[in-house]
Amino acid sequence: MSYDYAQGRRDGLRLALSILAVEEAKWAALLGESRSWRTNVTREVRHKALQVAQTRIQTALNRLTPKDAEEMNDEFAAILDKAGL
Repeated sequence: MSYDYAQGRRDGLRLALSILAVEEAKWAALLGESRSWRTNVTREVRHKALQVAQTRIQTALNRLTPKDAEEMNDEFAAILDKAGL
């Protein structure tokens, strides 16, 4: 697997993880807010499903992340340069 391809996969997983974090926060704020117990149960199930998805994506990202700390530092430095930070 080429380095650019692997880095692209990790970037995609990071993006998916951030999107799920935003969705999970949205549903966490709505838990227990409805007067209907069915709506509250549905929201709890949806919230739990998002938490499970986050865990699975984090696991996949950890498996794709290089174990060499120096290589990871170089990758993060490149990402920060692209972001202009």
